[in-house]
Amino acid sequence: MKNITRYLGLAAKLLLFLLVLGFALKNSHSATFYSYLGYVWQAPLIVMLGLAFVLGALTGVLALLPTQIRMRRELAKKSRAVDSDTIIHTDMPVV
Repeated sequence: MKNITRYLGLAAKLLLFLLVLGFALKNSHSATFYSYLGYVWQAPLIVMLGLAFVLGALTGVLALLPTQIRMRRELAKKSRAVDSDTIIHTDMPVV
């Protein structure tokens, strides 16, 4: 059963790669990016789309970073409080 899911995952990755490759081949014509101060950049359209995707994902991760750091601090603080406050006293012997 473990091998079947491994092969299915591999097949899904291969299919995704082939779809992206086909998309890249269909969109290989040149696109021009005009920026401020007269900066012009020409590259294949798939490169522009890939760069836009990566920059968007990076922006999302950076936007969530402060919240994640704050939540980790709160979790560590609560974990320390629980460890220091909870001492269980029982009359049962330790076996």
